[in-house]
Amino acid sequence: MYCNKNYFSIKLVKSKFSISLHIMTLLAYYSDEWHTSALIAESLNINPVLVRKELKALKEKGLVESKEGKNGGVRLGKSAKNITLADIFEAAKGSTHVLNLSNNIPDATCKIGGQINEKLLLMFNDIDDAIVNILKPQTLEAFKNQF
Repeated sequence: MYCNKNYFSIKLVKSKFSISLHIMTLLAYYSDEWHTSALIAESLNINPVLVRKELKALKEKGLVESKEGKNGGVRLGKSAKNITLADIFEAAKGSTHVLNLSNNIPDATCKIGGQINEKLLLMFNDIDDAIVNILKPQTLEAFKNQF
């Protein structure tokens, strides 16, 4: 065997962006209303806890605002014309990359294993940047108008 007997595996790209974009599109489409996580979850057909998790990330980026109480909920934090799909992607992605490193720790004494994670992280940065560059010119308003 050339290096470590553990094989490299890439985790599947998460669906967080799809969930976040669905949430944001719903909020943009019905922009005059406050929406509960339960109502949003119905549209997504997922657990409201998962919606709240994504809403937290969107709120941290200033994309949504919330109001507590009986008539509370969430709505867009700014106009859909001023939100790009890249903004939503970056909120959903957080501080991780779209692709992930293997959970195993490569053999540092191996020519490949000692450098693989560093090389992969450079590539992952390029992949994330490419996605952002594709999404940056697209606004939430334009995406919403497809519905």
